[in-house]
Amino acid sequence: MVKPRQADSTLKLIDEYCSYYRNLFSEVRSFEAFTHLHAGIVSDIKRKTLPAIAEIMGLENAQGLHHFLTQSPWEAQALRRQRLELILKIVKGRKIVIIIDETGNPKKGKATDYVARQYLGLLGKIDNGIVTVVS
Repeated sequence: MVKPRQADSTLKLIDEYCSYYRNLFSEVRSFEAFTHLHAGIVSDIKRKTLPAIAEIMGLENAQGLHHFLTQSPWEAQALRRQRLELILKIVKGRKIVIIIDETGNPKKGKATDYVARQYLGLLGKIDNGIVTVVS
């Protein structure tokens, strides 16, 4: 039997974090795409698009990342479940603080969903824009 190759490494921090989820990916290419996406998301590139992430990760093109998101054999529910288990294991009953950030970004026109005249914290006034909430 041929032993599967090891996944290419990215950043130590990313590799260590993603290793908790290695069992969810039957194919090494899927796991590599998982790590590449994480590294791209935490990178300092301005636009977090698949082509931009592929470029910063030194990939030939973004097709592998696109395939990972659309056709790769992994389950989002299993990943969410394992992520929550990991968080609960790390927290171990300690008190935590959840920070909710409500940010409004100005937008021109109405081409983007949910753009409307509303209070935008970034501007400190009512203007045309979109509000996002992050916790």
